[in-house]
Amino acid sequence: DKSYTLYGIQEFVVITPGTNSEAVISESKCNLLLSSVSISLANSGCQIPMFVQIQQKWRRIYAGECHGPGVRTSFEMVQLRKVPSQYNHLSGLLDIFKSKIGCNLLPLPPVDIAIRFTYILQDWQQPIWPQQPPDFDTLLGGEVGGVEFGNLPFGACEEPISELHLAATWLHLTEGIVVDNDVYSDLDPLQAPHWSVRVRTSENPQCLLGDFVTEFFKLCCRKESVEDILGRGYAEEEGKEAADISSALSKLTEPVAAVPLPKLSVSSMVHSARKHIHRHRHIDESPLHIDILKSILLYLFPDAAVEKSSDSQSKMPTNSSKTSEEKLCDNLVLQLKSAPTDSLTYRLALGLCMVNYSYGGLPAVAHLWQEFVLELRYRWENNYLIYGLAGGPPDLRCCLLHQKLQMLNCCIERRRRRDEAPSGMGGSRQREHKASCGQGPSSAAATSSNQAKSWDSWSDSEDEFFECLSDQEDTESLRSERGPDSGKGKAEGRLHPYNDLTLLNSMEPLYVPVTQEPAPMTEDQLEEQSEVLAKLGTSAEGSHLRARMQSACLVSDMESFKAANPGCVLEDFVRWYSPRDYEEKYEVDEKGNKVLTGELSARMKIPGNMWAEAWEISRVTPARRQRRLFDDTKEAEKILHYLTMQKPGDLARHLLPCLLHAALLKLQQEGESNRENEPDFHLLLNETCIQITVYTTLKALCRFPHSDFINQLVVMETVITRARSLKDKFAVDKGEPGEATEELKKFVSSLLEEPEVVVTGAGQGLTGRIIHRLFLNAQRAALLVPGDDDLEPERKKAGESGKTSDFPSPAGREIILRTYVPRPAPYSKALPQRLFCVLMKEEFRLAGAFSSDTSFF
Repeated sequence: DKSYTLYGIQEFVVITPGTNSEAVISESKCNLLLSSVSISLANSGCQIPMFVQIQQKWRRIYAGECHGPGVRTSFEMVQLRKVPSQYNHLSGLLDIFKSKIGCNLLPLPPVDIAIRFTYILQDWQQPIWPQQPPDFDTLLGGEVGGVEFGNLPFGACEEPISELHLAATWLHLTEGIVVDNDVYSDLDPLQAPHWSVRVRTSENPQCLLGDFVTEFFKLCCRKESVEDILGRGYAEEEGKEAADISSALSKLTEPVAAVPLPKLSVSSMVHSARKHIHRHRHIDESPLHIDILKSILLYLFPDAAVEKSSDSQSKMPTNSSKTSEEKLCDNLVLQLKSAPTDSLTYRLALGLCMVNYSYGGLPAVAHLWQEFVLELRYRWENNYLIYGLAGGPPDLRCCLLHQKLQMLNCCIERRRRRDEAPSGMGGSRQREHKASCGQGPSSAAATSSNQAKSWDSWSDSEDEFFECLSDQEDTESLRSERGPDSGKGKAEGRLHPYNDLTLLNSMEPLYVPVTQEPAPMTEDQLEEQSEVLAKLGTSAEGSHLRARMQSACLVSDMESFKAANPGCVLEDFVRWYSPRDYEEKYEVDEKGNKVLTGELSARMKIPGNMWAEAWEISRVTPARRQRRLFDDTKEAEKILHYLTMQKPGDLARHLLPCLLHAALLKLQQEGESNRENEPDFHLLLNETCIQITVYTTLKALCRFPHSDFINQLVVMETVITRARSLKDKFAVDKGEPGEATEELKKFVSSLLEEPEVVVTGAGQGLTGRIIHRLFLNAQRAALLVPGDDDLEPERKKAGESGKTSDFPSPAGREIILRTYVPRPAPYSKALPQRLFCVLMKEEFRLAGAFSSDTSFF
């Protein structure tokens, strides 16, 4: 950008006025300053060129000198606003150069000429738009780059390549070879032996993917609640709904019901309240249009399009064989702590992002979230599994919101299984301990696994929930629960014999009991449990209480074992539950025969052992009549309350990792098709994944530097968009695979990586012909000249070919004139003389380096 580089030297010293100093404008001061520079160079013997900025600063005029052994070179510069007409061509510039060197030799030494013309292409005249025009006839149309739910938009809304600069260069010309004057010129760019191209990219182009993610990220800073956004009316309706629920509970306890019980259920009252809300909510007041809302809900819950049944598959499909892309998805889930693709949480993030950007912003997000929670409650009350969630306990590798949804699905599944089970089997499951295969875990492992059980389920103060039994069954239950020493009773809750073992005190087979499932937990529940256990301290009382809290599942299994194996002892339970804690050995009896005997391990014999205490307090109770370790009704209501109280800002923070996950997958998908043309993309993707790994070590989500990460996403999107634009312009994918296509791919790749790329074959090569056609189409469009194929046959016969100039006027002309002449006298030593000329639309600049002999002058 500095004009002193026009002199063609690499090492120099520049003296410029200070920031607050005035420019050296007067001619006397300029001469005084230049004289001082000359004296200082001569006295110091410095051979480095020294420049001084003179005249107004905006003119960027630098003059100076350089002293060498017997040589002095003067650097002079001229700058004008407009190009004088007599010097607007090569002939006039040669006249200036010859008059300046003042050589009296005849004939004059030949002048070496180098010329470079720069042509700028701005109007691409391409039929392909950066984004498809919006389709206003479709439901989700009307937005530039609009996509269906489940997809993220991609690419720039404007042309990412703003200009293409073509430099046509003629090297080593002489004065007599080329003619360029005010009448005629031989300088045709198509005949130039050397072409080079550079592209100028748009600064900060609007990229849709980056805009979507950025707008969603802004939601994280919002503090409004759903009530604040949708108005107080919504809160009043919620109060009426709660009143309906409480009245339903009170009516259920009345001695005589005036209406059938099914109509007085909680579910019925809740849905009547929902209908009441929808009845009073006008369509015009809804932030989301009803048709758009239906489309979003159908995308989130695709199983709603078919009739729901108890046998409907509402879980995510599993695929044992994973591709490399799926493995990358799993890796991103772990790094970002998001959710699996195609899960309900993942789709919710995409749907809310689309709604926030295109269909109403924050109010629409609050409206959709309200409807989403109502749909979840409807599914809970009607025992419909939630589509898009993997079965089993919550996956602690995923985000907390995904864990909550999985927990709700667990509650629905437990209640369905309890309701569908035969009478007396509710609340239990038929699970066989791993020890049935002879590979039982140690008691330590069993104890550690029990630490994940619900810590408050042991409390006797809680209500017990189990199925109502008949009088006979209740009598048998009371008789069996009199105590551990009540003798043999009726065996209940058996699965199958365990490895042909028999009870130690009898020859009855040892049966594997039907036991309850452990209670699943989310990460916030685990953290809460850990905090409670830590607060108990290390005292004896606290340790005892902590042991009881952690042994709820153990006591339940003991009670089930006692019910299935009347007359059993602790050793029998240990043989099944923790075989490693029962040591067997052969001993010789009085008759000399080897007899197999066994006893508990040393740690089981420690006084105050938790297992022994739990065995003493455990009753003979089958799993079907035990208090549930996992109260699905209570947990489901807690989750629904948690979801209802979520603010849109909190929701955005929960779902932001899922959205970033989707954005990275979108970038990888779009980058795969452009791999040859943007080799830096995969490097950027790897760097982004590393940033994710570093950022996710910060526990607090508000401290997550998402802005830097989103900027990195925009950079990657811009790289891919530029590569795609250049591929379309040079028709990389339109030809057959071969050497020509490989040449174009290499050229496009170089344009993205290098500041200037040489065109092989100049205007006669494959790439040169494409560039020529681009300029020609732009010229015809600018002059409104039809193409040769559009001309009428009569005009073609008349010789009107529609021929126009293939290239516009050069935006810049650079000419270098060089020669060797003796100065200042004819007998002086021949020294190099140089004049660099820049001719632009609004600037005319000459930078001359003229050398003189200081020995023979």
